[in-house]
Amino acid sequence: MLKKRIIPLMLLLDDRLVKTTQFDTWRDVGDPVKSASVYNSQYTDELVLLNIARENRSVEQLATLIPEIAKVSFMPLAVGGGINSFDDAAYLINQGADKIIVNSAAYSTPELITQIANKFGSQAVITSIDVKQQGNEHTLYSHCGQEAESIRLSEHINRCQQAGTGEFMIQSIEHDGMMAGFNIPLLTQVMALSKVPVIGCSGSGDYQHLKQAFVETNVSALGCGSLFNFSDSNPIRAKNYLTNYNLAFKQV
Repeated sequence: MLKKRIIPLMLLLDDRLVKTTQFDTWRDVGDPVKSASVYNSQYTDELVLLNIARENRSVEQLATLIPEIAKVSFMPLAVGGGINSFDDAAYLINQGADKIIVNSAAYSTPELITQIANKFGSQAVITSIDVKQQGNEHTLYSHCGQEAESIRLSEHINRCQQAGTGEFMIQSIEHDGMMAGFNIPLLTQVMALSKVPVIGCSGSGDYQHLKQAFVETNVSALGCGSLFNFSDSNPIRAKNYLTNYNLAFKQV
């Protein structure tokens, strides 16, 4: 049985971690290295670090943080934000990142996915997709939710799979930071289209939301931000709750 995963999402803005609401307003939630250390002590399966700065985006800030995080945590680390070339990706992996998250470049340069997968393996590349509901349709957005893309969700997923992505990370812009539950129809649709593991994000507010998403959509993993930032919840408690519903997690 494929083990489920709980993945804390750390959003980097300048030198601080923040938590956004619908990709717009944000609140400061702490120091990235200290937060990584706390998650490490809570036996987190993986960690995602995304640079969400909308101006002066560079991989250099991520590259500086990766070795510092590696000193205090021993979990796989996936990083993204401003990665536009194979050199960017290779640089971050050489600094210690385990996985590269590609978002905007997946639209303009899907061959970047292939280049990363060919060199480091498909497990080293995650394609992140930011989605907003438009009537009965889904509109995909790049550049931190600022630019709408014309490609359909099904076409983009198919193209990225053919390029060699090892995983998808799906974020619902409307559900981001609302703590009212995941976008179940969206995740269900993505699961029907995807042949690789899917990380569902946006909307975690309590453990029932996690249970619903895992049970109703069968996603491989759930990314959580607000749940861990604004409550006394943590990955250990989340897993303990979910194992009561026959959901299997990696043992520590």
